[in-house]
Amino acid sequence: MKDGTHRIVVMGVSGSGKSHIGALLASRLGVAFIDGDDYHSPANVDKMANGIPLDDDDRREWLETLAGLIGDHRRRDASLVLACSALKQRYRELLRRGDSELAFLFLEGRRDELRQRLAAREEHFFRGEAMLDSQLRDLEPPGEAEAVVCSISDTPEAIVENFLEALPDIRR
Repeated sequence: MKDGTHRIVVMGVSGSGKSHIGALLASRLGVAFIDGDDYHSPANVDKMANGIPLDDDDRREWLETLAGLIGDHRRRDASLVLACSALKQRYRELLRRGDSELAFLFLEGRRDELRQRLAAREEHFFRGEAMLDSQLRDLEPPGEAEAVVCSISDTPEAIVENFLEALPDIRR
């Protein structure tokens, strides 16, 4: 990042480990971490808790809120790591309204691996295979020019290290 700070989005479908990896990355960098799930509206949380996938309209206000948080950090010259699914290209473009130099870490995983992880969750509002399948259908994986792509099969520490090595301009 040109200004010595960095705004990073850790993205992927539910179960990919966005929150865990995001928190590890933020801790490693000594910067703020925001879990995008904390900014869903009560209506969105209720839909997901009832196994109803979100659509573009459901996600729009949420993504605009997250873009605003990113923009606030950019204006304050503050670094940030944000966990957000950012499933579609247009969602990532909306997030970039907050910072055109936003960096993305895409956590890529196989459906069976993701399903296993989701089944192990006890206290999360995202429920059901139908919702995972919906996210996988909606996913427009970013290319290497748009994001650093890491496999969820790697250890969380290896993922963080691979991301940092791929973006040498991020101070560690």
